[in-house]
Amino acid sequence: MTTATGKMTKSDLMAPLVAQTIQQRSLVIGAIGAIASVAGAFLAPDSFYSAYLTGFMFWLGLSLGCMAILMMYHLVGGAWGTVIRRILESGMMTLPLMFVLFIPILLNLPKLYFWARPGLTDPKMVEITHTYLNFNGILVRYIFYFAVWIGMAYFLNRWSTEQDTITGQSTLRFRALSSIGLVIYSLTISFAVIDWVMSLQARWISTIYGLLFIAGQALAAFCFCVVIEDILGKRRPMSGYLNDTEVHDHGKFMLAFVMVWAYFNFSQWLIIWAGNLPEEIPWYIRRMNGGWETVGLFLVVFHFAVPFALLLSRQLKRKARTLVWLATWLLFMRIVDIYWHIEPASHPTFHLSWVFFAIIAGMGGLWMAYFFHNLKSRPLLAVNAPQTLRLLEPAHE
Repeated sequence: MTTATGKMTKSDLMAPLVAQTIQQRSLVIGAIGAIASVAGAFLAPDSFYSAYLTGFMFWLGLSLGCMAILMMYHLVGGAWGTVIRRILESGMMTLPLMFVLFIPILLNLPKLYFWARPGLTDPKMVEITHTYLNFNGILVRYIFYFAVWIGMAYFLNRWSTEQDTITGQSTLRFRALSSIGLVIYSLTISFAVIDWVMSLQARWISTIYGLLFIAGQALAAFCFCVVIEDILGKRRPMSGYLNDTEVHDHGKFMLAFVMVWAYFNFSQWLIIWAGNLPEEIPWYIRRMNGGWETVGLFLVVFHFAVPFALLLSRQLKRKARTLVWLATWLLFMRIVDIYWHIEPASHPTFHLSWVFFAIIAGMGGLWMAYFFHNLKSRPLLAVNAPQTLRLLEPAHE
C-alpha cells in the first residue's frame, strides 16, 4: 500500500530499530524494578502501598492522557496531532496493563484507606462506608472505569488500524466517539480520583479535584510525546516529516497545560482558604507542615514558575532537542505532584523510601516495554488518513 504520492510504503513508515532496543531495555528495567518492589512489600510495608499508588496514578495518567489528547486531535485535527497520533495510540493501549496493576491496591485497601479498616466510630464515615466507600463499591467502579476506558481505546485503535488497509474511510466515527468520549473520560477519571486518591482523607472534599488530575494527565501526555519524538525524530521515517512547526505546537500545548494546572490548583487553594472551614483546611494543614511545605513550594517554583517562564521562549519551543529537557523535567514534576497528593495522607512528616524508586522503575519499565511493543506493530503514520496524506505531500512533490 502506497501513499497518494506513490513514493512511501508502509514498510518505509515503520518504527526504527531503536524502538526494539528501548523495548528490550525497558523490559529488563521493569523486571528488576518489579522484583525490588515485591521485596519492598515485605521489607518496607509502611512505605510500599502509598508509593505503589503514586506510581500507579502516574503511569495510569500517562495512558489516559494519551487517549484524551488523541480524542482532542480527532475533533480538531491539525498536523500537530498527525505526527504524534501513533505515539498517542500506543500510549493509550497500555490500559490493560494498568488494569492488572490496580489489583494489589484492590486487595490491600486497609493498608491505604482508613475507611476500609475495622473499628470506625465516626457516624458520618460509617454511613459513607456503607453506601459508597466499601470493597464492593470500589471493585464495581474499578471494573466499570477500565471497561469504559479500554473500550474507547479499543475502538479508536481498531478503526485506526483499519484506516491503514482501507482507503477512503470517513473520519466521522472518530469524531463521534471522541466528542462523547472526552466527556466520559472527564467524568470517569474524576470519580476514579475521588475513589483512589481523595478518599485517602475521606473527610475532605474538593469539587475541583478531578480537574487537577485531568490537567496533569494532558500535560504529561504532551511531555511524553516530545520525549519520544526527540528519540524517533533523529531517525527515519520521523525525521522526514517532523518539523519545527509541529514541535512548536507541542511546546505551546505544554505551556497551556502548565497554566491550566496552576490555575486549577490556585483556585482550589483560594476557595478553601477563603472559606476557612474546619472540614476543608486539614488537607492543606497536613501538606503545609512536617516538611511537606517544602515539596509544595518546590511544585510552585519548578512545576509552574520556571517552566512557564521558559516556555514563553519561541526558540525553546521550536527545537525538539531543547524542548525535550524541559519535557523530561515536567514528567518528573508530575511524579512529585502526585507524590505530594498521596504520601502525606500516610506520613504526616516528609517521607521518601527506596521502595518508591523501585516501584516507579518497575511500573515504568513494563509500561515502556508495552508502549514500544504497540508502537512497532504499525507504521508511525496512519498512511491512508486524509491528514497524513496532506502532511506527506509537500515533502514528496
